[in-house]
Amino acid sequence: MSQPRPLSRREVIQTAAAFGVGGTLTAGVALADGPAGPGSALVTGTPKPLKYEELPGLLTRAQVAPHYNAHYGGALKRYLAIEQQLERLFAGRDPAVGDAHVFAVRDRVNKMNSVLLHELYFDGLAPAPPAPAGPVVEALARRFGSVDRWAEDFRTCCLAANGWGILARDAVNGKLYNVASDLHEVGVIWYGQPLVVCDVYEHAFYVDYQNRKADYVAAFVRFIDWAEVGRRYQLLAR
Repeated sequence: MSQPRPLSRREVIQTAAAFGVGGTLTAGVALADGPAGPGSALVTGTPKPLKYEELPGLLTRAQVAPHYNAHYGGALKRYLAIEQQLERLFAGRDPAVGDAHVFAVRDRVNKMNSVLLHELYFDGLAPAPPAPAGPVVEALARRFGSVDRWAEDFRTCCLAANGWGILARDAVNGKLYNVASDLHEVGVIWYGQPLVVCDVYEHAFYVDYQNRKADYVAAFVRFIDWAEVGRRYQLLAR
């Protein structure tokens, strides 16, 4: 199979237009039919339903529920509040200046990316995932040598990160990169399109693993929903 071709200048511009808030790693997935799948909370204003209540062998209900409700749900609530705050400001005549406005503008990007990354994280896992297959696996083999070699590098990125380990496709050159991100908006590549997302904040694993982050990351890669990852890849690489 041929190598994924880099985007043309026109395609890069089109991709940039989809990257709503400055082209951060995740901003492009806000579209309802994009890599985050249908029903993103950034479109509907309500949390996407979980496909599972627990992932035996990876996460218990006691771990999944507070993560989904407090962290994903909390990020969405804050994002919507900031949007309403800024909409009221823009509808009036008060100047868009001051420390409070600066904080709101910065926090909006943080919370927006948190919502999207959580959706990609939860939707990218399955209780009984299919074996890796298809074009995305061929792309991983070309880039990393094999899926196993990719997973080794991905685990290293996850352990190095304070927030997120991410497999992303760069829309400019078509290459795959494992990315270590310390915050929702820090440690990203500008045209990166996320394919696999692992939440490595302690809130994602501490109930089940305490401080055994390496055990959590090792288990995570065994529960990746490769059908969903393949859907994201083919959508982005076409």
